[in-house]
Amino acid sequence: MAEKVPEAEAAPAGGGSVLVEVLLQIVSSPLNIALVGLILVLLYKIWKSRQPSAAAAAHVSEPELPKLRKDFTVEDLRAFAGDSGDGRILIAVNGKVFDVTRGRRFYGPGGPYAAFGGRDASRGLATFQVGPGKDEYDDLSDLTPAEMESVREWEMQFTEKYTYVGRLLKPGEKPTDYSEEEEDQVEKPKDE
Repeated sequence: MAEKVPEAEAAPAGGGSVLVEVLLQIVSSPLNIALVGLILVLLYKIWKSRQPSAAAAAHVSEPELPKLRKDFTVEDLRAFAGDSGDGRILIAVNGKVFDVTRGRRFYGPGGPYAAFGGRDASRGLATFQVGPGKDEYDDLSDLTPAEMESVREWEMQFTEKYTYVGRLLKPGEKPTDYSEEEEDQVEKPKDE
């Protein structure tokens, strides 16, 4: 009768043999090599995406513009398209003017929504058409109820995301004097 060898004695000695067998299995098939390569590429991309980018560093170094608080006519607003002066970009939505400078890559020169910079974007946002719009004050009275609802939703989004600057003035309307607000803010202690 043949003697049975215990399984523990049949396995090759050494703790690294399992690792060697796995590596041999991986390199024995071109498909396995391709999959390992793909895994390594994906791991590299994940690691690289968690590193601070040069664009993020440039964003941090952008100088902060002084706070602006005033009302604008349509003509005044055109000067704030991001292509002159301090580079500030203002957009009006439903009669409210917002500073969207931090969204420069969208609303600044060369951006996909650059046509809205320095203008009243209400009609374009309501009708989903990116274009310069009207050159005079637009009362939006010809928009449908659904389009007006869309304008109000955009207004809420801009209110949450960007700084409110002032109102878009109708022809002949007088601007609000915001100097009293500024004086109140200066007089208040910072710890309140």
